[in-house]
Amino acid sequence: MAQRKTARFLSKRQFAERIGAKDPTLSGYNLPEPDATIGPVNADGSLPRGTFAGWTETTIDEWQAHRPGHGGRPARKG
Repeated sequence: MAQRKTARFLSKRQFAERIGAKDPTLSGYNLPEPDATIGPVNADGSLPRGTFAGWTETTIDEWQAHRPGHGGRPARKG
C-alpha cells in the first residue's frame, strides 16, 4: 500500500504570522480563496462559526508577492 502524504494548510492566524501581520488585520484584506474548507458552508458561500479555512504556504506567498498595495504607498507624482 502506498503511503499517503498529509496535506498541510495554514489557519488564518498562521496566515497573518506568515505575512507579518496581526490576525485582526486580515479582516481588512481581500484574501485569496482558501485551498481547503473544513466544516459546513452557508448557501451564500460564507463560513459559519466553527468552519475553518486553510491556505497552503505557496498560496500565501504568491498572494503576498502580487497583492495590490504591497510595498507601501506609491510615490507621489508631480
